[in-house]
Amino acid sequence: MVRTVLTVAFVSLLVAALWAAREALLLIYVSALIAMGFAPIVRIIQQPRKPSGRSRIPRAFAILVIYLAIVAVAVLLGLMVVPPLVEQATRLWSDLPHYFDRLQTFLINYKLLTHRVTLQEAVQNAPAGAGGNAVETVMLALWGLIGGLFGVITILILSFYFLVEAESLFNYVTKFLPAANRAQFKTASREAVLKVSAWLRAQLILAGVMGVFAAVGLGLMGEPYFYVVALIAAVGETIPIIGPIIGGITAVTVAITQSPALALKVGVYFLVLHQLEANILVPKIMERRVGVSPVTVMVALLIGGALLGLIGAILAIPTAAILSVAVDEFTAKRDTQTQMVRAE
Repeated sequence: MVRTVLTVAFVSLLVAALWAAREALLLIYVSALIAMGFAPIVRIIQQPRKPSGRSRIPRAFAILVIYLAIVAVAVLLGLMVVPPLVEQATRLWSDLPHYFDRLQTFLINYKLLTHRVTLQEAVQNAPAGAGGNAVETVMLALWGLIGGLFGVITILILSFYFLVEAESLFNYVTKFLPAANRAQFKTASREAVLKVSAWLRAQLILAGVMGVFAAVGLGLMGEPYFYVVALIAAVGETIPIIGPIIGGITAVTVAITQSPALALKVGVYFLVLHQLEANILVPKIMERRVGVSPVTVMVALLIGGALLGLIGAILAIPTAAILSVAVDEFTAKRDTQTQMVRAE
């Protein structure tokens, strides 16, 4: 009885501690996924090996090469995208009052607005205390931005150390397993790393495809500031479900300042893109690259989004891939044991 009570108390305290540290655990899990995604690339850079079996290139140097390559690609894309992006964003900001006036004209013509409202009138008619709420909102946004930057830096640093210490960490965890299960654990771990790496490459491919299609389509239709909208669409592609919707709403909002006809064309174009992305591109690319069936992809996205929101939806597919590897190894071991029993 005492042992049972102590066991229940210990498990309860452990669950409470894990729940209290859930944000830190989430950062650790994301860092581990990124490290798993880059592990095969590190292994490729370290080849060829010496006759003794050791790599000619130190592992830390190979990881540093990957990080520098990512920074170089980001800088190159920044030099290509940021100048026209800043120009179009500046022009959009300067033309915003004109577009606001045209939007009000459109609403008045369709009896959706009774009279024009200036920015000064909007501020004067604001509810009491709105200024304080605005300041509070800005402060919360700044605090969230600082926390997000801290989280990104933490993930990058932790991923680096995970990659450097991958072999020693793996050997340490393996010691806790029975000797009979270590070979199977190594096989499953290798397969999980390959699947997570494939998921990371698939995410980059999807973002690139969506960004290119958005830029080309919006540019041909005469959408103003299409660089800005295409970049939002590409970044939004990394956020399942809601990301493409945000890109479409942004494109339609910018297009309606030109004409309702352009807004309708842009809306239809993004609707078609979203349907192709959600029902064909994501399931098929994930199935081909990651080896997860389209049904599993959709179910994982729904469950991940319900549990952890956007973060859960983003992490749903790699988590489903890891779980599929575990299930495959478990069923394979069970089938082997069953065949051995029957043979006896």
